Amino acid sequence: MARRHDPGRRQRIIDAAIRVAARDGLAGLSHRTVAAEADVPLGSTTYHFATLDELLVAALCQANEGFARVLDDSGVAAAPGTDLAAGLARVLGRWLGGDRPGAELEYELYLAALRRPALRPVAARWTEETVARLSTRVDPMTARTLVALMDGICLQVLLTGGSYDEDYAREALGRVIGGGGGRRTEGPGGDAPGP
Repeated sequence: MARRHDPGRRQRIIDAAIRVAARDGLAGLSHRTVAAEADVPLGSTTYHFATLDELLVAALCQANEGFARVLDDSGVAAAPGTDLAAGLARVLGRWLGGDRPGAELEYELYLAALRRPALRPVAARWTEETVARLSTRVDPMTARTLVALMDGICLQVLLTGGSYDEDYAREALGRVIGGGGGRRTEGPGGDAPGP
């Protein structure tokens, strides 16, 4: 029997891996579960991705594109003269509000790099690419700090199951961008903030 040409199979396998991981977590991800989800023979998954780490790398690369697309579509990194803190706070709101399973999956894959060294370069590349995007508006050190703060805000929302507070994010991001200044004129108890 002639081999059937299926140029989209590799992408279908990656898409299936993302669906399985989103539904069952990384613990439920295997060549077998992905093959079943993609409706392809098991040998196809191992042909395209010899190891599970290779499949996870491909899935993380694709998941990372989701946040980059939201950031790029917002135009905030390419719009000098606009309020960067407000723009980034809106981006985080879209990212967390639009498809929270997508955000959850991206962070699950991102944090999997702690135990899977093969994922570390992809996670590092996401950070560097986001820093580069933001460095069009602020210096690289501030851009790196903004990325760390945005990661922290997203993780807190995802881990606690809480709601996203755009005002809080805007103020926190503004303090980083402004070098410590914020919009608040009073401390939590109504007193003027400390030095």
